[in-house]
Amino acid sequence: MASVLDSTPPRFTTDEVTDIAAVVFGIHGTASDLGSERDQAFLLDDGATGGGVLKISNSGEDESLLDFEEAAIAHIAAVDPGLPVARPLAPRATFDGHHVRLFERCHGHKGGPELGDAAVREIAATHARLCLALRSFFHPAAGRELLWDVRAAPRLRPLLDEIAEPDRRSLVSRALDGFDERVLPEWGRLRAQVVHGDFNLDNLLLDERDRVAGILDFGDCCHTALAADVAVALASLLRGRPLDDAFRVARVALDGFASRLPLDPLELELMGDLVAARLTAIVSISAWRTRRYPENAAYIEAWDDDSWRLLELFDELGPEEVARELGASGRAAATPTLAARRDDALGALLTPLTYSRPVHAARAEGVWIHEPDGRRLLDAYNNVPVVGHSHPRVTEAVVRQTRLGALNARYLADPLVELAERLLATFPADTRFDTVLLVNSGSEANDVAWRLAADVTGNGGALVTEHAYHGVTAATTALSPAEWPPQTRAVHVARIPPPGSGAELAAALDAALAGLDGGLAATFLDGSLMSDGIYSPRAAELRLLVDRTHAAGGLYVADEVQAGHGRLGPELWSFARHGIAPDVVTLGKPMGNGYPVAAVVTRRELAERFSYAGTTFSTFGGNPVAASAALAVLDVLEDERLPERAEAVGARLRAAIESLGKADVVEVRGAGLLAGVQLSSGELAGDTADALREDGILVGRTGRDDEVLKIRPPLVFSDEHSELLVAALDRILG
Repeated sequence: MASVLDSTPPRFTTDEVTDIAAVVFGIHGTASDLGSERDQAFLLDDGATGGGVLKISNSGEDESLLDFEEAAIAHIAAVDPGLPVARPLAPRATFDGHHVRLFERCHGHKGGPELGDAAVREIAATHARLCLALRSFFHPAAGRELLWDVRAAPRLRPLLDEIAEPDRRSLVSRALDGFDERVLPEWGRLRAQVVHGDFNLDNLLLDERDRVAGILDFGDCCHTALAADVAVALASLLRGRPLDDAFRVARVALDGFASRLPLDPLELELMGDLVAARLTAIVSISAWRTRRYPENAAYIEAWDDDSWRLLELFDELGPEEVARELGASGRAAATPTLAARRDDALGALLTPLTYSRPVHAARAEGVWIHEPDGRRLLDAYNNVPVVGHSHPRVTEAVVRQTRLGALNARYLADPLVELAERLLATFPADTRFDTVLLVNSGSEANDVAWRLAADVTGNGGALVTEHAYHGVTAATTALSPAEWPPQTRAVHVARIPPPGSGAELAAALDAALAGLDGGLAATFLDGSLMSDGIYSPRAAELRLLVDRTHAAGGLYVADEVQAGHGRLGPELWSFARHGIAPDVVTLGKPMGNGYPVAAVVTRRELAERFSYAGTTFSTFGGNPVAASAALAVLDVLEDERLPERAEAVGARLRAAIESLGKADVVEVRGAGLLAGVQLSSGELAGDTADALREDGILVGRTGRDDEVLKIRPPLVFSDEHSELLVAALDRILG
């Protein structure tokens, strides 16, 4: 591995190189020594053609490695011709036992710590382009063993004796210990490819605007971890910087690289250790080489002082803080500490945490939520991630569009239009829907629906169910009895029992409408009747509700924020199961699988009567990132046939809970993948939800007295997960 570094470098004079250039390549001019670690490089100036750079290789260099370097350069030039790599000008030759090569001369200047942020970002972006150009390249010699390769860090230990100062030896030893402890176990999981291997400022030439004008010296080209190559570049970009500015500059550089080639979370997590490994290589190899070749000490030790300063900084901060400074997520705060901070900063207004022992979500995937201590919780509660937490189709759609841009709906963007068209195509023909407005949340959608209804009808009254929830804006809170403070009611809102609850709906409607001042503007109905306790209305009840709404001069708003997107069965929208035609439909919660996006769907003839027609606008509503997330959700629901599968899983789940025969279970209700388990009291329901949480399963509570267990998992919930839930309920209620 160290043979080239251990071999005596060539020692030709400038006069000898002038003769070599004339004899071997026919170039007549002057030669200037450019300095090198293990080879020799000279600038040739013939005053006419521009000359070139002549490189004399170390006698220990394997010829196959030179083939490798030249093939890599040729590949880059073919894949990304805009990259300014220095190309060979002539076939390789030999002279006095040394390989001699002539490369084109690139023009520009060297950069250093004076480079501004724009230059740092651009250099890193160019580095990413170079890595992208090389990722489809391989060569039999790419697996070379090179002591400068970051993966070789453990092999630096024999060199530590060359470091004279004991404190510095200990510093390097600690950095190598960290590499062994944190990097080596993960090395096999890091992306790997052929890389430049030494993308540092000494091997770059910059133009007058500090953009990369020349990429030089592929002598350390090898197959290794991509993140290791990034670490090499970072170490160079940080040298000479004030220590209190080092991490800021590093983050700017990482942003530049990620603009072309994003880094994985693991790569960011280990970046500090990889940079430290590069710095240890610099100081260790420098000490070893300087003792052998003191005449070249100035070149060999050029990076030493800055490397020691950075190593000391990394050592002082510790690996976790360095990783955080470089953009890694870092270790989660202790749960009690985080809960106290939440209460201090948010507790005056924000709703309390769910469960006696809060859920501390570090990450989530599918139907599982993972806590920082490694425990995983089965999510049978959250309907927002309708196609499963962190579904790759949705997350990638968001990331791809984010990289392209996130603008507002006043500009044309394909995702916005496509989503509106896709949504309209999902509704039954008899609705005659032809107009969509994209907004950010179900609350905002219902707010717009209320404004539309009140304006179009000229009336000011609303009809909702007894314990309904329709949002958190001023208007929708008034439509949400579940949110009303005690002894409070909205005077313009009349309430009816939830359809499906067994109450006499016709009589209740008569009483409610008779007592409604200002005329009926709209009836709002959540198709799942989630906040009322989860009921399944009969089609006749809903047809009656629609007819009486229209007879009273109001619009019927189907709130599909919780019931939609296949929650209640194969039909995407719950109202479609009953053969009714709403005037307005509102969508939200699961629409973006966690990304904020919602919609109002109606008919043009209603929309055009709205006083705000043509001027309704939301800054973020309909932005292409949100629309892309919503499109991906529709794709996954269809491709994975989740509504159909969820209906079958939900039916078996409810039947299994009923079959337990528990005395405290009053009733099991629901449809699709939604179950409401009414227990004998709200206190018992609270205790049961807490006990399930301790058993690793999350459910919610609903109903007027919070006496109903709310089971509404992501639609990827399977029979296997149902069995875990039913078994836990059996133990707890037993």
